[in-house]
Amino acid sequence: MSVPAAPTARDRRRWARYLVSERAEARVYRELAARRVGEEREILLALAEAEGRHEAHWLGLLGGEPARLPRPGLGTSLLAWMARRFGSIFVLALAQNAEGRSPYDDEPFATPTMAADEKIHHEVVRGLAARGRRRLSGTFRAAVFGANDGLVSNLALVMGIGATGVSSQFVLFSGVAGLLAGALSMGAGEFVSVRSQRELLEATEPNGYADAALPHLDIDANELALVYRTRGMTEVDALARARRVVEAARTQDTQSAQSTYTGPVATTAGHDVVGGAWGAALSSFLFFSSGAIIPVLPWIFGLSGLAAILLALLLVGLALLATGAAVGLLSGAPPLRRALRQLAIGFGAAAVTYLLGLAFGVTMG
Repeated sequence: MSVPAAPTARDRRRWARYLVSERAEARVYRELAARRVGEEREILLALAEAEGRHEAHWLGLLGGEPARLPRPGLGTSLLAWMARRFGSIFVLALAQNAEGRSPYDDEPFATPTMAADEKIHHEVVRGLAARGRRRLSGTFRAAVFGANDGLVSNLALVMGIGATGVSSQFVLFSGVAGLLAGALSMGAGEFVSVRSQRELLEATEPNGYADAALPHLDIDANELALVYRTRGMTEVDALARARRVVEAARTQDTQSAQSTYTGPVATTAGHDVVGGAWGAALSSFLFFSSGAIIPVLPWIFGLSGLAAILLALLLVGLALLATGAAVGLLSGAPPLRRALRQLAIGFGAAAVTYLLGLAFGVTMG
């Protein structure tokens, strides 16, 4: 990395922007740390400390605190505002995107260590955000995708029905019927899906079915070792554990025997990832309904014809952009790209049904 012999005024202005950004990012991490405990709090404070080292670097180059500093960028200011008020997974997802756009790779006055730090920060924040995503994966997934399905399916329905030239009252009734049918179907389907996943997980966990038989097994030759081999242990390790379990059971140390027998595979962590069946079903029902009502709003308020269709497209377009951006944020992807993709898919489906409805209306006419 070649460093210019003498910095220019433009260089100093750029350093000042870096200084402001580093301070703002450190403040975000401290705000997030204040809302957490344990390991996550320590990790976030360590990130804030690292940003402080970068801040000190730019202060040293500037020769101390400048008399005037630029304002933080809009994205950094928004991030700090959200961290103070929410401290949620969305903030970590935004921070992940921000860390992935570090300018230090091409900055001649930044050290290689600083550039490396920013890359590591991106991975650290990605890991923290992944924890939040796992906690949200059940109910939130049902909510977001339920809303999106409601938007797209009911928009396509009212567009197709409206294009046939039927009365506005018929379009309204069709939209309400589509809302109820879709919401009930989504809720029931989500309940069955999540409940089935939880039952499959429960079926794979060890239980106490064979506990009473443990003291009667042959300590040198017993099938208990086969149980551990089915769980992925090697033959040697399986035999060693089987011997320990039988020895503990014969000494009437029931608790120790059951603990050793069950081992580390008995966990309900998978259930937390899947989420609750009733919560997922209710979220899916409500959010499908909230999405599906939007295309019907123009007809509810008495509009008809082209005016109702255009307003429905506008309202649904804004909602699709919002849901797409939310999914993009949570996945750590560029929110604008995801928002535009969601918009294109929704409007594409609506266009197909509108053309089919138009052709059907012309044929019937």
